[in-house]
Amino acid sequence: MQPPFLTQGDTIGILSTARKTEAATIHKAVRIMEGLGYRVKLAPNLFADAHQFAGTDAERITDMHTLLQDQEVKAIICARGGYGTSRIVDKIDWSLLDRQPKWICGFSDVTAILCHLQRKGIESMHCTMAALFDTENAEKRTSVESLFHLLEGKPFEMKAPSHSFNRPGLASGEIIGGNLSILNHLIGTPSDPDYRGKILFIEDLDEYLYHVDRMLVQLKRAGKLAELAGLVVGHMSAMNDNTIPFGKTAYEIIQEHTAEYSYPLAFGLPVGHEPLNMAVPVGRRVRLNIEKDGSHLFEIPSA
Repeated sequence: MQPPFLTQGDTIGILSTARKTEAATIHKAVRIMEGLGYRVKLAPNLFADAHQFAGTDAERITDMHTLLQDQEVKAIICARGGYGTSRIVDKIDWSLLDRQPKWICGFSDVTAILCHLQRKGIESMHCTMAALFDTENAEKRTSVESLFHLLEGKPFEMKAPSHSFNRPGLASGEIIGGNLSILNHLIGTPSDPDYRGKILFIEDLDEYLYHVDRMLVQLKRAGKLAELAGLVVGHMSAMNDNTIPFGKTAYEIIQEHTAEYSYPLAFGLPVGHEPLNMAVPVGRRVRLNIEKDGSHLFEIPSA
């Protein structure tokens, strides 16, 4: 199910499913969206404070239900990530989206919701979030533009230059994925996506390299990597190492654990925890084309 695309004058809701947020960053995002011709509604508990979280679990669930039930709201953009989304995902009445489909947008910890919706057959957006909206930084501005490009129904397309670790080839399939840590966290849960025949994209931030290795081992042992149609690797940002070095970069770890497979493999696409974080429509059918001069990821037009 693909929610209706937006037109100027539509209303966008903002909430936080995880960590608390600062009002100044959200009001900046509101000004940007209003400048693009949209109306904005803030969830009632958006600025609540419950230790690390943007309110209690009950308050964050209430916020989601409030925006899902609001007939004026056409898309919901999460304020930020952090931790806390998986605490509430099973307590949200997602059947409300059957009555009024709308876009759910975010990344990082919000990967839990994006994967949950993909299992239910509902498209969503992996994209920058409200607390990161900025039009003064060129890359952040491009990230925001890519989100509204897709929300307004324009076609998805992403390119990256060649990388020495790339494995050339052509693949098609539904695109799934997001934050590597959250994908591991979802294994064995109702939000765990079916990886078979899919094009998977992954990214992560601030992880120890041995953690990255352990997560790739877990995905592999769980059978998640063997039957992919293709794999896209985005930003692996601010990786950490121990006093005794692990001996491989994050990209080298991924290359090692996927070496036995033959599907196309692309590194360096602009997705993840960097200023340039291009929007990806999770659940949409796409084609991945990797050649000597770079990688090209784009949606397959519907018949």
